[in-house]
Amino acid sequence: QVQLVESGGGLVQAGGSLRLSCAASGSIRSINAMGWYRQAPGKQRELVATITSGGYSSYADSVKGRFTISRDNAKNTEYLQMNSLKPEDTAVYYCNAVVANFFHSTSLVWGQGTQVTVSS
Repeated sequence: QVQLVESGGGLVQAGGSLRLSCAASGSIRSINAMGWYRQAPGKQRELVATITSGGYSSYADSVKGRFTISRDNAKNTEYLQMNSLKPEDTAVYYCNAVVANFFHSTSLVWGQGTQVTVSS
């Protein structure tokens, strides 16, 4: 069993910054791609950013230049540094990871979500 636990969400004024963390624990042999998604009220969940095991990252156009995804493989943790936040960034943010366990199976695991609210 693998779990992802997110932290770092909260309320911030427009133009401010937040840093989200997502720590994986459990039966982990290796973690491949990791990512962040978000879901605003009444909208579908959308991709924010992804990062490969080798550190290659990609971003949604709406966050390019403002958000930075990173990971610490030794700690099985990924981060999302969010700068210049806008009210339209308000959403529940979810992390995910493609995890290989010691039985050589791979699964996509999701975190429980953390609320980010940006006030104008």
